[in-house]
Amino acid sequence: MRTMNFLTNEKTNHNYATNNSKKIRTAVVGCGAISDIYLTNMIHRFPNLEVTACTSRHLESAQKKAAQYGIRACSYDEILQDVTIDMVVVLTPAPTHYELIRQALLNGKHVYTEKTMTVGLEEAKELIQLSKEKGLYLGSAPDTFLGAALQNARRAIDEGVIGEVTSFQIHANRNIDIIASFATFLCMPGGGICYDYGVYYLTALVSLLGPVKRVSAIVRNKNEKRKNTSPGTPGYGREYEYRNESQAAAAMELKNGVFGTFVLNGDSILQDQAEFMIYGTEGILKLSDPNQFGGEVILMASDSKQWEATTKKAVHYTDAFSENSRGIGPAEMASAIIEGRPNRANKEMAYHVLDVISQMIASSESGRFEEVLSECERPAVLEDRMF
Repeated sequence: MRTMNFLTNEKTNHNYATNNSKKIRTAVVGCGAISDIYLTNMIHRFPNLEVTACTSRHLESAQKKAAQYGIRACSYDEILQDVTIDMVVVLTPAPTHYELIRQALLNGKHVYTEKTMTVGLEEAKELIQLSKEKGLYLGSAPDTFLGAALQNARRAIDEGVIGEVTSFQIHANRNIDIIASFATFLCMPGGGICYDYGVYYLTALVSLLGPVKRVSAIVRNKNEKRKNTSPGTPGYGREYEYRNESQAAAAMELKNGVFGTFVLNGDSILQDQAEFMIYGTEGILKLSDPNQFGGEVILMASDSKQWEATTKKAVHYTDAFSENSRGIGPAEMASAIIEGRPNRANKEMAYHVLDVISQMIASSESGRFEEVLSECERPAVLEDRMF
């Protein structure tokens, strides 16, 4: 399997010097729990970002974060009107993404957003077209595929360590009853097991093996009425409504002919138990959880073609970004803006993953295979010394 390079289709209206001293002035929208790791990393780890402002639906939340991180709190309108701000990083729940991204693009800002880009395909398609018309970059989480674990797996696949890839297996679980009790945004549209959790696995899969051709799936919600089981949270012990999908099982064929299975179970015990296997003619890769940046990637192989694996060892090319590196997506996009090249956590791949999820749901309703018509290319391997 060869490495495929992006086709450049972004142009920028900003005149950035292509040197390491250039910084992309950035504002953060949304000051919830996830904002701390983003702000910490974007301010202290990535020198090509200059975070200057933050905003939130509740201004007092933004004021607390601003005081904590030495930036200014302001309204979203002020961010949009500030011509010195180059990029907006959106960290709000998925149903708010469309309008926030649209306004930023209309006001000449590059945008990086938390997953998913939008809840619906048509909204995402509109934003992609708008970004192209405006000559602006649009990127989307998850960016965990840029972490050490998946980059190690990617390099092993590209170098033929497991020979020709023949199939894959993804099986992951979580306990929605617990997590949705305190992460209440999971009860909003776009908070289901596919959109909020499966998106990590699908993005990892596409980044490693390429885009999906067609899917056949069963998607369902086991319980629309659930009970808050998290002590100390508002509403503990009370019933709440959960209308999103909690389980999904799919057979997938990729555009390169590789096929595999993808199973998510949100009605399990324990938290985020995962298995991600890629099978080849010369070996098997056992991946770590794509919801994380680090973790071991294990190669299983047999020198003598026996039933038993005679080799089990960690695949290692890099340790870069093995810890929680959320914010690497915006930083890598900032480098792309400065250098005038496509970013890796790009709009095409984000749209394709959203399309795959949409076709899984459509297949569950139709009872047949559904074609995934969108295209994207595998992002290039991340260089260790990019930042």
